[in-house]
Amino acid sequence: MSELAADGIPVAVTCRVLEIARQPYCRWLARQVTDAEIVEAHRANALFDAHREDPEFDYRYLADEAHAAGESMCHRTAWRICQDTG
Repeated sequence: MSELAADGIPVAVTCRVLEIARQPYCRWLARQVTDAEIVEAHRANALFDAHREDPEFDYRYLADEAHAAGESMCHRTAWRICQDTG
């Protein structure tokens, strides 16, 4: 939607056409992604890659494989990410 605003279409009109409320959109737009969220996303990607290679292993093995790929984390963090993402 920011592309539409850059083209001169007001945000209020865009929100009305897309049938979304303006206030949550503005809140979403103002919220910045934190460094912790970026680190967790990189860790989750490393765990997904390790899981794709060997889907039968547990979170401890996945954490070790992610560490070998350059994304170090403790086993508890790997467990939490695996639980959150299924």
